[in-house]
Amino acid sequence: MGNEHRLLTLLVCLVLAGGLTAAALGAARVGGPRPPAGAAGPVPADYVDIREVPPGPAGPGANGPDASTGRVSVDCGRNAEGHYNEDNLVVSPGLRSGAHHTHAYVGNLSTDAFSTEASLDAAATSCADGDRSTYYWPVLRRTDLPGDHPHEGSAGHGNTGRILPEAAVSVEFLGSPVSKVVAMPRFLNAMTGDAVALTAGSDEDVRARWGCSGFPDRYTTRYPLCPAGERLTRTLTFPSCWNGLDTTSPGHRSHLLFPAAGGVCPQGTFPVPELRISLAYEVPAGAPVALDSFPEQRHSPRTDHGMFVNVMTGPRMAQVVDCLNQGRSCE
Repeated sequence: MGNEHRLLTLLVCLVLAGGLTAAALGAARVGGPRPPAGAAGPVPADYVDIREVPPGPAGPGANGPDASTGRVSVDCGRNAEGHYNEDNLVVSPGLRSGAHHTHAYVGNLSTDAFSTEASLDAAATSCADGDRSTYYWPVLRRTDLPGDHPHEGSAGHGNTGRILPEAAVSVEFLGSPVSKVVAMPRFLNAMTGDAVALTAGSDEDVRARWGCSGFPDRYTTRYPLCPAGERLTRTLTFPSCWNGLDTTSPGHRSHLLFPAAGGVCPQGTFPVPELRISLAYEVPAGAPVALDSFPEQRHSPRTDHGMFVNVMTGPRMAQVVDCLNQGRSCE
């Protein structure tokens, strides 16, 4: 018992000192092979010519008779406000710089590690319809240019280079190919992708989809090399099968799951609107890019991920659900 007590005390001290951050927690659960020491990444194997990527599958097939085939587009701009920080409200609430990399945001303009339901509900938003939800993802950088965001100077997280601004951001909600959808609860937390995919030893949570604007039917988990004049793209698709009870859960995944390949939700879950965020970047031919990541993840494109907190009002969410279930296209 004495040794256990001392170990517990040491862990508590590490947390209070900020040493046991989200990065450390991620590393603690990994079990697969680690990259070689000193490999900063990305490495040549992280890149692929988009013309060498085969077209993806056609999709889940024909919609069922009860499908919700609508689409709702939410205009939240492309972060013209320059809303960046190294926080992660979903994974590391209350921990400043807990992400150990920089996130870009659209939607709620106040989001940081110390946001609360009340503060989010009272904040301004970049969304044209008044949606105060928060949508965010790790930034993409040009590593051949110096950084130009002073707030990053004290992070010490090893992510260097100039942040590439998004040339376009699309926020959409889609229905289900097999059934009607139900409303998301307010303040539902959602996460997609795996920020520790390189060292996780499993592809279970990898959701990275990289591509080029001229090849919409091709996507990859590697950085695509796009022909001149085309934009590099990222697509973040979120889980859409809710357990009907919780807005968050330990590990941030079990309350909101992905449907099976055919679109059917796991037993005990209900289909909610599927969030899809599409990002596009102007990248000059030959310019090196890297995704912000935990230091041990070596800027792997497989670690792409995104977060969402639903702050839509009840009436606005009802409009989204009705549009999807009635098969309409709405804004």
